[in-house]
Formats: sequence, C-alpha cells, structure tokens
Amino acid sequence: MIITKTPFRMSFFGGGTDMPQFFERYGGAVLSTSFDKYAYVTVRHLPRFFDYSTELIYAKTERINRIDDMEHPMVRNAIKMLDMKELHISYDADLPARTGLGTSSTFAVGLLNAFYCLKGQYRSKKELANDAIYLERTLCNEAGGWQDQIAAAFGGLNRIDFNERGYHVNPLIISPERKIKLNDSLMLFFTGFTRLSSQIQKSTTASIEDKHGQLMKMLSLVDEAQDILENPSKDLDDFGRLLDKSWRLKKQTGSEISTGSIDGLYEKGIKAGALGGKLLGAGGGGFLLFYVQPEKQAAVRKAFSDLMEVPFKFENAGTRVIYYTPEAFDKKTSIEE
Repeated sequence: MIITKTPFRMSFFGGGTDMPQFFERYGGAVLSTSFDKYAYVTVRHLPRFFDYSTELIYAKTERINRIDDMEHPMVRNAIKMLDMKELHISYDADLPARTGLGTSSTFAVGLLNAFYCLKGQYRSKKELANDAIYLERTLCNEAGGWQDQIAAAFGGLNRIDFNERGYHVNPLIISPERKIKLNDSLMLFFTGFTRLSSQIQKSTTASIEDKHGQLMKMLSLVDEAQDILENPSKDLDDFGRLLDKSWRLKKQTGSEISTGSIDGLYEKGIKAGALGGKLLGAGGGGFLLFYVQPEKQAAVRKAFSDLMEVPFKFENAGTRVIYYTPEAFDKKTSIEE
C-alpha cells in the first residue's frame, strides 16, 4: 500500500503567463506558494476476490473490469500511461475540488507519485511535475497552464520562470521572520462557489493575443513582488497593495474571471481594511485571499462572518510518500482484459 500527501497551492502573481501559448513567445513567471492543506491518495493492488478488477473511490465509487469503462478521465489516462493493473485507489482532501487551489493538478501529482512508488520506481519532483503536465494537458486535453503541477510537486514559496525551453523553479530568498509576517498577513475565505478551471482557461486562452498587454503587465508585477519580499528595506504591506493591482488587471483577461458576487465580496474586504487580495485560481469562484494588516484583521473577519475562514501555514515539502508497504504483484497473471 502507498499513501501520498501533496499540498495545494496559492498563486500570488503572474497567473496566465504560465500558459504555453503565451510563455513560448514572450516568457512567463509566477510567484506562488504551497500551504498546509493536502490531497491524500491511497493506492494498492486489489485482492483477486471480487467480480471487478479495479476500484476507484472519490466523490463517487467506480468498480470496473475494463479500464476504458472508467468515468474519471485523469485516473483512466494515468492507469494507461503507466500500464497499471488491478488497483484500489482512494482520494481524500482537506479542501473541496474546483475551488481555485490547483486541486486537480495536486491530485494528478499525488496519483502519479503513488503509481510510480507502487511500481518500485523513483521519480524526481521535476519528473513528477512534467508527467502531471503531460497527463492533464495532453492526455486529458484540459486547457490551462503549468504552474499548478509544478507547485504541487516542488512545494515551497517560489518564483517559477517559463520560456520556450521549459521552466525553472527558484526558491525565494526571504528571512524566516519576514516569511512568517507575510503568512500572518494573509487571510483566506471560502466563497462557496465552485467552477471548472479548464472551462474558464479556454475562454482566456482564446483571447491571449487580445490580452497581451494585460498579461505583460501582470508578468512585470512578478519582479516587483519578488523585490518586495526579498528586500528587507521594502515595506511588506506593498505586497498587499500589489495584489490589488494584479487582481484588477487579471479581471481584464477573461469575462469569466470574476462575477458580480465575487466583485462585491472583494470590495467588502477592501472596505473592511484589506490592502489587496485576489480570487485564487482561474476565476469564477472558490477562495478569496486577502492581505490584511494584523490590526485590521478583526474587522475583515467580522465583515465575512457569513463565510468560512481557512487558517493556513506555508509548507515547503511538496509531494511525498507518507506510507509505503511494497507488494508482490505479477502483472503477467493479471485478470484484467
């Protein structure tokens, strides 16, 4: 049996510039972090006592004998990709899916990590990120960028640079005290709305050329944000003000990025004392992140008393195996068709 633990991510700056349609021509960069909310994937070989050969448990339960009959496209394609046989797979998470935290990519990374481990094969964090990008963007044909898979695999507070040759992960050089202050200045609220990121990404992808100017401005903000975090002489509160600038730019990159309800919630947070914030993910709903000075946090919390606040801490480990018991399995005698 294998159990993997893979973190969710929050993206601060540069979202949209991680789309290959953009960064292969203009370059791209994202500033993001993983945090201490996780997806857990359990994988083992299914004992041969049942009238089905594969069992998958997530929001629903699938029990099948033919992989082509599996409804979950990511798991179906991952099984084919790595030629897995006779599996029991279960998925649990600290936060709901379709909420802007890269949940789909986190699951993809954790699933592939578990599959490779069950096969007795080691894969580096970069290899897992690359495999997850291939699984989601090529095999599943889902629209979107590359940042989620990379953040889930590597973990940590990073700047990720993209170009026509691929990407590079650069950990931010920030003092522990300043990093704690940043963490303590961020507040996360669940709006209750959910959406499919890939659907929103399709509308954004279709208009990348039209939104070139906004995306280039969003790209330039990555440098500014990095300088604020790494330069101890800079006012950390400027990070919050820059979030506000970035969010207002991002809303111009797609008609489905925000809604009237989200805009109302965002402005309520600003009015209550937040310096800036953003809707996490591709847009349309999910989690609102605000940068709030400690003395204003009670007022913001009161303003959102009808929403769920999710306390969190940054994490650095990325995807990892937390339980490993090797199993003997003879693929040659597999009962799967």
